[in-house]
Formats: sequence, C-alpha cells, structure tokens
Amino acid sequence: MNQVHVQEIECLLALAEELHFGRTAARLGCSQSRVSQLVAGLERRVGVQLVERTSRRVQLSRFGAQFVDEVRPAYEALLTVLARAHERAGRGALCQLRIGFSGSVYEEVTEAFRRLRAHHEVTTALSELPLGSPFSAVLDGRLDAAVVELPVRDAALTVGFRFPPQDRLLAVASSHPLARADRVHVEELANLDVLRPTGDAPDYWTAARVPLSTPAGAPIRSTTGITTLQEGLALVAGGEHALLVCRPLTERVTRSDVRYLAIDGLDEPSQMALIWRTDRATPPLAMLAQLLREEFSRVALPESIPT
Repeated sequence: MNQVHVQEIECLLALAEELHFGRTAARLGCSQSRVSQLVAGLERRVGVQLVERTSRRVQLSRFGAQFVDEVRPAYEALLTVLARAHERAGRGALCQLRIGFSGSVYEEVTEAFRRLRAHHEVTTALSELPLGSPFSAVLDGRLDAAVVELPVRDAALTVGFRFPPQDRLLAVASSHPLARADRVHVEELANLDVLRPTGDAPDYWTAARVPLSTPAGAPIRSTTGITTLQEGLALVAGGEHALLVCRPLTERVTRSDVRYLAIDGLDEPSQMALIWRTDRATPPLAMLAQLLREEFSRVALPESIPT
C-alpha cells in the first residue's frame, strides 16, 4: 500500500464528524474540491470506498466507519506527541519524562533526575499520586513512569528498577497505650483500626499494604481509607487509627503527636519500584533506571528509599 498522508487522515476524520463537504472544507480552511481530492486519494491508497456521497447526504461506508474508529486513536496520539515536542522545544529541552510518586521524593532520586538532565538532556515533571491509585496514570498514558510500592503483577507494566527493601513500622498516636513501648507484635494489629489506601489499585496491591489478617489468622480491621500520607498521619494523631509506614518516612517525618513502633513478626517489607508501561519503554526511561541503580549503589540501605 502507498504511504498515507496525515492530511488525508485529518480530512477524513473531519468529514466523519461533519458529514458535509462544505462544512468540512470551511473547517479545514480549503476548498470543497480539495476535500474531495484528499478523500479520493486516501481511498486509492487504502483500496476501498470510505465515503458514500449522494445528492442528499454524505455518510461513511461500513468499511469507512470501521477505518475511522481504528485510525482516530493513532491520529490523536500523534497530535499529543507533536504538542509535547513543541512544548519541549519552547523550553529548550529535548525530552521530558512525566513521573508520578506517592509521598515524597528524596535525595537519591532527585540526584538521578539532576544527572538525567545534565548528561542526557532529559527533564522530569513530577506529579503526586493518590496513595491508592499507583498504576492508572501510567496505564492510561497520563504519566510516563511512576515510583510506587510493589507488588506489580500486570504484564502491561514493567518494573525498571527495584529500590532496596525497607522495614515497615506502625504509626500510632503518642497517647495510645501501645506508644509506651518501642515495639509491637504483629498480632496486635488485630486490635487496631488500620488505615488503608483508597483508589483504583487492584486488590492484591491493597492487601499488601494492609493485610486482611495477622499471621495467626486474626482479622485486621480497616474502616477508613486515605489518599495521602499526611492525611493518614493526621488521622493517626487523633488516636482512633493506626498506619503502616516504611522506615525512611519515620526518619524524615517527625511529629510530637505520633509514635513509630517496630513490628515483630511482620515479614513483608516495603519496597518501591520505578515502573512504566511495557509497550511504551523508551531510552530515557532506561537511562533513568540506570542512574537510580548507580545512585542507590552509593548509599546505605536505611537511607535509600523514597516513600
């Protein structure tokens, strides 16, 4: 098949909406004869009639309607790519990665971003994700990648880099009876109301954040959802809830009304990862993953994870 011109696709999509050659010509800023030429040219390249035209009406053929449905997403994706390229050119940047994160992005990650820009001319635009929606913005294309908590069990997502695992601790109010000690046994979770992330995350991911039961089988109550860590800590400080957090958060976020307790018997650590959509892997994403490996190879594990 001969090469299809973008102008022909644009013309057909406009005609599919207007169903009128005159309105289509006015919309595209050309003559009706030019619209006819573009449609006829596309039909020759495709090898089938796309538009049925009579003296009374214009409509897509059955194949034409199917062709429009299939080609429109690709055309809109092309427009998005062109718009992003124009925006980057205006900023003088060759490429930009849109990165999502939950909580905070710490020093080692921002240093990787700095090196990515300095050595590879790739900038980053950061967006905070709701705690309970780690994957959707990447899957639907709003973000190029995200730093989220594992596990990831979706073939549509690729784990590009795994951060070192970290201990999970229990956040309780300073006034809570458990706060008198430095440690708590995992079975004590059955006596608490543990906050959970809310959003569109799959059930397996949510269950990894807040287990449904203790190792001995006692159910863990979780009546309230949160979308940010700060929201969770504020609820914890009120005394009615507890929250499972990873160690780096406890070292960087201190409050006089919240205590962090080590958990004996909780075997599952917290582990973050850089993920992206499998069918949208790019060299800049691979570069970022490599820079993260280099940065985290230089630091001790307790100081390494963003939360």
